[in-house]
Amino acid sequence: MLKQGSALDRYFKISERGSNFSREIRGGFATFFAMSYIVVLNPLILSGPDSTGTTLGFAAVAAVTAFVAGILTILMGAWAKHPFALATGLGVNAFVAVTVATNPGLSWPDMMGLVMLSGITMLILVLTGFRTAVFKAVPEGLKTAIVVGIGLFIALIGLVNAGFVRRIPDVAGTTVPVGLGFDGKLLGWPTFVFVFGLILTIALVVRKVKGAILIGIVASTILSVILESTLHIGPSFDGKTHNPQGWSLVAPKFSEWAAPDLSLIGKANPFGAFEHLGFVAATLLAFVILLSIFFDAMGTMVGLATEAGTIDKDGNIPNVDRVLQVDALGAIIGGGASVSSNQIYVESGAGIGEGARTGLASIVTGLLFLVAMFFTPLINLVPFEAVAPALVIVGFMMVSQVGKIDWQDWGIAIPAFLTFTLMPFTYSIANGLGAGFISFVLIRLFQGRAREVHPLMWVVAAAFTLFFAIGPIEAALGIH
Repeated sequence: MLKQGSALDRYFKISERGSNFSREIRGGFATFFAMSYIVVLNPLILSGPDSTGTTLGFAAVAAVTAFVAGILTILMGAWAKHPFALATGLGVNAFVAVTVATNPGLSWPDMMGLVMLSGITMLILVLTGFRTAVFKAVPEGLKTAIVVGIGLFIALIGLVNAGFVRRIPDVAGTTVPVGLGFDGKLLGWPTFVFVFGLILTIALVVRKVKGAILIGIVASTILSVILESTLHIGPSFDGKTHNPQGWSLVAPKFSEWAAPDLSLIGKANPFGAFEHLGFVAATLLAFVILLSIFFDAMGTMVGLATEAGTIDKDGNIPNVDRVLQVDALGAIIGGGASVSSNQIYVESGAGIGEGARTGLASIVTGLLFLVAMFFTPLINLVPFEAVAPALVIVGFMMVSQVGKIDWQDWGIAIPAFLTFTLMPFTYSIANGLGAGFISFVLIRLFQGRAREVHPLMWVVAAAFTLFFAIGPIEAALGIH
């Protein structure tokens, strides 16, 4: 069954894509370890009370986050056949949390209902072919810039998660937003784990060792467990005090078995926001969510498919409609389960860097998420610092595509530059895409080459202009 030429091999096109079963399984594990932090982080982000004083509950959010991620990732693997894993999107869930906290009268079910409606709208756009048409209308130079931008973004995520790069507090006299380590110094054993893992992974990659990325993660995790068990380092924040020399979020240790609490599923209220905020305010909120998830997935799948080598010479992704359908379902199911919109994760690049090329890797990742509902040691055992080196290395691999951009054509070069710089600088794929698309149509207009711009690019640029102008529009309408 697991041999070349078997039914499973033919279904996933494993041999055809230059992969094998061991690579797919290793890739599935690598992706899971790289993104498993979301099961811990999502409950923290969605932990605040709504206007009624109701909270979602840490244990319930953690369980449903793992459950929904598992189901959707398996669906992505089995239906779309790509090594793309899904989980709650960090940009969307942060927006959801802030919106609930700052809008009196808005409850968690109301907000999650808006996420559901955005997903339903997205699915309609996919089924009508509009979303796929937009993808095909993007110039190749900008698609390459998306790959580079995601590479920089995923590398920054790794560096920040490891505490190697940290935000500098906004105090008088501060001249830079981020810096090296803590107060410009590399301190603490967790940072040592990251440096150890990075050097080891680089050595294994340049020596072309099979399983280099996964070996790096496992070795770093073992070192982390040894250090925590002997030195009792603890997390960087325990809910009361900050420890700059602690682990970023998860202090590596074994946890006890716990039965999953799936009570949040089905609690969303699709039209509650319209009742409490009014039609205009609720529609604007839904539009922001819609545009964010619309383009985040587009950018991520282009970057990951390019790194996996599954994009054809015309820039098309196999089964792209299915990929986008599952992504749209991620918003519908994620909202309906009260854990916010689920989307394709850039950390899937860790599995791709390990050699994953097909949906079999996603099925492995999804099954691990379902197991994680019951066995939290799989989550709490691997700290950020152990997986961050993999993200940095994958980021390097993706950024190497930058040479494909035509730097002599400023109509492509400037939008490409804005695209791949704003993605990491604003911590948002959608922001980078918006700046790139808007500048592309404007520069072509200034060059007298407006006829070369696909009509859908004008539509997308107009939508992004509205997206960036949401703040002034809400202020003018008196919406907070």
